[in-house]
Amino acid sequence: MTGFGVALAVGLILLALAAAADLGAGPRGRAWRAAPYLVGTVGSVSLAVAGAAALAGRAVALRSGGLLGVVAIGARPGFSVIPGLAADRLSGLFLVIAFTAAAAVSLAFASWSIGPSGPGRRGLGAGYALALGSVAVVLTARDAFTLLFAWESLTLAFWVLSGYRRVTHGRPAAALVTLAFGRISGAFLLAGLLLLVTRSESLTLAGLAHVAHGPLRSTACVLLLAGFAVKVGLVPFQVWLPRGYAAATGPARAIMAGVAVNVGFYGLWRTLAVLGPPPAAVSDVLLLLASMTAVLGIAHAAVQGSLQRVIAYSSVENTGLILAGFGVALVGAATGSRALTAAGLLAATLQVIAHTAAKSLLFVSSPGIEAAAGRDDLDDLRGSVRRTPWSGTGLAIGSLTLAGLPPTAGFVSEWFLLEALMQQFRVPGLADRLVLAVTGAAVALTAGFAGVTFVRLVGLVVLGSPRSAAASGDGDPGLAGRAGIVALAAACLALAALAPLEIRMIGAGLVPVLPSAAVTAALKSPWVLQPVYAGFSILSPSWLWIVMPTLFAVVAVLAWLASGGRLLRVRRVPAWRSATAGVSGRASYTAFAFANPARRVLAAILHTRAEVTRLEVSDDARDPDAGAAAAHVEYSSDVIEVTEEYFYRPFRRPFALAVRQAQRLQSGRLDAYLAYMLIALIAVLALVTGLH
Repeated sequence: MTGFGVALAVGLILLALAAAADLGAGPRGRAWRAAPYLVGTVGSVSLAVAGAAALAGRAVALRSGGLLGVVAIGARPGFSVIPGLAADRLSGLFLVIAFTAAAAVSLAFASWSIGPSGPGRRGLGAGYALALGSVAVVLTARDAFTLLFAWESLTLAFWVLSGYRRVTHGRPAAALVTLAFGRISGAFLLAGLLLLVTRSESLTLAGLAHVAHGPLRSTACVLLLAGFAVKVGLVPFQVWLPRGYAAATGPARAIMAGVAVNVGFYGLWRTLAVLGPPPAAVSDVLLLLASMTAVLGIAHAAVQGSLQRVIAYSSVENTGLILAGFGVALVGAATGSRALTAAGLLAATLQVIAHTAAKSLLFVSSPGIEAAAGRDDLDDLRGSVRRTPWSGTGLAIGSLTLAGLPPTAGFVSEWFLLEALMQQFRVPGLADRLVLAVTGAAVALTAGFAGVTFVRLVGLVVLGSPRSAAASGDGDPGLAGRAGIVALAAACLALAALAPLEIRMIGAGLVPVLPSAAVTAALKSPWVLQPVYAGFSILSPSWLWIVMPTLFAVVAVLAWLASGGRLLRVRRVPAWRSATAGVSGRASYTAFAFANPARRVLAAILHTRAEVTRLEVSDDARDPDAGAAAAHVEYSSDVIEVTEEYFYRPFRRPFALAVRQAQRLQSGRLDAYLAYMLIALIAVLALVTGLH
């Protein structure tokens, strides 16, 4: 143990104690139910401190002494395979991002656990601690075995969190889908790492970089990128995100979507640092898939009727945005342009940070809103935040951040992403230029529909009038939960005001990939930003925080003077009714009606299916003297998940047939099983020998 390795060890020990506190015998009172999450809060702070130390260049290392069973076999001279954990600057950056958010989420988790919606049995706290511990180990693993071990542990934690309340309809299936895609991700990583380990004769991640360039290295790089892409939800693997996130319980969604998902992005960044860029065609494919991911994610988020599924589908959209920036970095690395690499990685990392803060905020705010209304449907949640002002404020700030509106962190990150994509004219190849242009158009379309999506949330849930007085009461969290919401909301706002400092931090963290000076070239002056390239455009989000409130105050004063003091005596009307009489009651605007234009405009993507059915016409409607018609008309509109419908469904029948054939082997003879094992062993040995 060296330097700040003590902080790393303390954090992991506290998370282990949190799991033990949840599973161990003891009283199950309110205070005891909150204990795992309060202990986890301290552990998260300790891990964030370790990350900050690594980011500052301090030594952060922890030897495990063979605890995980790693052995130093076939090591090259000069390469250490001593098992253990260590954090360099890149690890430190992601430790700070993940566990700063985890500390705030843990506070909200502790508050939620002692409320009426809290867990009624053991297991959830253990899954929470296992998820955070696995994230810490993945981010600090020095060898392939430890990385894979922690990766599979995280898959198990996701399964526990998404399937905790199995009595709820649909959750067992969602947990199974989450587990299946986690295993697919692990299989890709295992295959890629095995190829590299057999050729490098080293288990350390640093040793993998010495594999000679060629088809084997390129294949391994593609497998690793695919494994990490499955975890973050790149098309066509995005189908598990809305199922798994929505099925999780309470703030557990924030642990999955806001904290743990960052290991996938860290893996992509680390792969680029260790192996360099993949073949040019892979970068172009990644950019196109990122475009599809962003558009599909926001298209489905715009038309969902459930609050949790809107937020979950927005995670798919943000994955597309982040990977679009990462794709720009890959193109820059492949063409030897350090500036373009810096522009793409900076935009992607800024988007990771904004997504972590905003998605964590949305998922810790939404349980209180659901508890107040008793349901998850947007129409039932209309105006429910009047009883949950803390949760409602968190929902509003998180929505504005993901919509990319100033003065939030989402505005800064999306500005940098669009600016990075506009640099396609600097790329020599025509194919890369076209792909970057298509990706830029898709990101611009995504940003527009993101505004529509989150305006619907804020307008109906936060500003809307309740459709009925029926509600279950106050759902706002306690003191700890409010502290978590305030911390995350402040991060969404303060990160924009302090964007230059954030860029300096990112520049230090990306040192294993490219020099810090390449990233800090985005600082035109101490408080003015540019997209790495000088003379292209500039922005100062810090000055926006001064100018926007000032202009608002000036306009308010001028309006008050022009009105002769009558400005404060204006007629007040319910939200969404402007100054007209408007409509109210059952005829008011609904979440379905608000999303219907998007449903129609995006019909080619969503495969919208609409139907109008005339139910009945009353006698009053047939009477010309009856006045208003009394015809009852029903209109229905539905969308489909095109990836699931056209990519996965055709494989269901062959897969079911293969499963039935495999089931026949379960009642075989012992000698047949031994023969199968011998054949498999010979095949593996032949493969390893051929690759050696």
